[in-house]
Amino acid sequence: MIPEPEGSKGTIRVLQLYPRDMNIYGDWGNALVLQQRLRWHGYTPELLEYNVGDDFPAGVDLIVGGGGQDSGQLVIQDDLQARGAVLKDLAEDGTPMLVICGLYQLFGKFFKTHTGSVIPGIGILDVETHGTDERLIGNVKVSTPEFGDVLGYENHSGQTTLGPGVAPLGTVAKGTGNNSGDGHEGARYRNVVASYLHGSLLPKNPAVADFLIRTAVERKFGTFVPGKPDDDYARLAREYAARRPR
Repeated sequence: MIPEPEGSKGTIRVLQLYPRDMNIYGDWGNALVLQQRLRWHGYTPELLEYNVGDDFPAGVDLIVGGGGQDSGQLVIQDDLQARGAVLKDLAEDGTPMLVICGLYQLFGKFFKTHTGSVIPGIGILDVETHGTDERLIGNVKVSTPEFGDVLGYENHSGQTTLGPGVAPLGTVAKGTGNNSGDGHEGARYRNVVASYLHGSLLPKNPAVADFLIRTAVERKFGTFVPGKPDDDYARLAREYAARRPR
């Protein structure tokens, strides 16, 4: 554990899942945003990594994981299965999590590649994904009931279908989203936020970042006392991203 700086409201332990193999299109930036916004809110971030073969750390308050190519999913699949029960217990207990693209798929039931191989998921999310020859790529705008408009960039050939056990993150206003048919993007279950959106996601979507932070803090300390984050760059990035063509 890191020492508490003077004036800190407390330490929040943020765990990155598989950053060595599941870190594509800038997804590591999501952890950096959480780290900085925790500081702005007056809390001390402790940023941890978990890769294949590591000891899984105890006392984790918030989990974030990124996307990867099919090859990256193959590298982590056995280790993820071994850690599946721990991650599922954390999710069921309400630990806030953000999982993007490849880890979104593997938090579901399975990912069946376009060649027919099946990579099993860990079943936290009631979703299943099928690889296709169609690539869904471009800028995305999603209307969500919790976070307002969520902006990002998708690039995936796996198409994900939601089961009754999860809700969509939101409805696509621009772009494709989970699949080419139903107009939904991402998934929500307990305090898990799952999405295909890279960019990375959190720099342009501080409302999502603050949901994860607030939830982690309330679970650990009972109440969340917000600070005064500097959202000027996030606002400019959102305005620019909203203007970009598909």
